[in-house]
Amino acid sequence: MFQVLVSTREPMENAIVDLVEALRERLAIIHDEQSRRDPERHLARLQAVSEKIDRLQAALPRPVDPQLAHYLKRHSYDKALEFLKNNN
Repeated sequence: MFQVLVSTREPMENAIVDLVEALRERLAIIHDEQSRRDPERHLARLQAVSEKIDRLQAALPRPVDPQLAHYLKRHSYDKALEFLKNNN
């Protein structure tokens, strides 16, 4: 039998938590010395997490805070992460 897990978080909270996790994942990849030794793989990992961030950004419930939207649109992901940590 399959057990269905239901989140008790609200959709907005889910979206924010997922976005924060993806932004942190991106930072981890950037700082991963081992990953950078294989530039092709490193770039592929960065591309994948960037696409994930784009999908999560598009899935955010509207309206999105204008400051957060600005950071995400400009790909200022460090600032977006800091904003989310300070405002949620």
